[in-house]
Amino acid sequence: MEILGKKGSLTAVLRGIGGLPADDRPRVGAVANQVRTSIEAALVARGATLRAAELADRLATEAIDVTTPGRPVGRGALHPIIETMGRIEEIFGRFGFIVHEGPEVEDDLTNFQMLNIAPDHPARDLWDTLYVDVPGHLLRTHTSPLQIRVMQAYRPPIRALLPGRVFRYEAVDASHASEFFQVEGLMVDEGTTMGDLRGLLDEFSRAMFGRDKRTRFRPGYYPFTEPSVAFDVECLVCGGSGCPACSRTGWMTILGAGMVHPVVLQYGGLDPERYQGFAFGMGVERIANLSHGVADLRLYTENDLRFLEQFR
Repeated sequence: MEILGKKGSLTAVLRGIGGLPADDRPRVGAVANQVRTSIEAALVARGATLRAAELADRLATEAIDVTTPGRPVGRGALHPIIETMGRIEEIFGRFGFIVHEGPEVEDDLTNFQMLNIAPDHPARDLWDTLYVDVPGHLLRTHTSPLQIRVMQAYRPPIRALLPGRVFRYEAVDASHASEFFQVEGLMVDEGTTMGDLRGLLDEFSRAMFGRDKRTRFRPGYYPFTEPSVAFDVECLVCGGSGCPACSRTGWMTILGAGMVHPVVLQYGGLDPERYQGFAFGMGVERIANLSHGVADLRLYTENDLRFLEQFR
């Protein structure tokens, strides 16, 4: 800058050439330009030397040993809910059940009325419903509407498994959520009996929880099945001796089930005099809790890697 800058000494010489005698101007101009050219060439050469030295330093400090073993890549795993749902589907798939999916936004007719739940039916109090802005539509409260859709789309024999996310207006705590997953099953054919249902659920329990676990039916209530039952398995914590986890009964309820109500068969377009069917439904989070010993279902949606890494 002191030489070539706007106020540099060489720049001042070049600007002052016009004030010199005419005879001196060519000689002084030639010398000044030669000096400027020499200085600029020296700067370019020095810059190239510095850049080469800087590049050499970077190559030395940033060198990578390609023979060094790579860093281990962590192995991913399915979320425990997805893993549990896949396990349920795999077990029932052995018995010929085919997975069907449907919309999460349902109409009131399919979600309730075709399942024998009329607008004034007291059973509606069992579901805290989330309605949407479209009149007559809601976020499905269970995957049971798919029973109607499957029966209307296919002729018996039907063996359908109906998994999906459902929604209810509930306060969230360790055992309740406003958004969770269910898997329902539907079998319709001629001569289907409660014995078929019991045998199927016994096999499911043995495959999911172990062949040594006892099971039982007890009376239940669902408006879309008649008769209705609750299906219990021997407590997975205490082995049936009684503990706080099973309210000291020795049993844990894992699902509800029953024979499909004739009204539901009719809404599905089937003749209840010819066809009989059974249905069952379970909460995936509850099955996951029992399988993995998880006490709080909120853990599944908190995305805490310390929790999720346990399922690798």
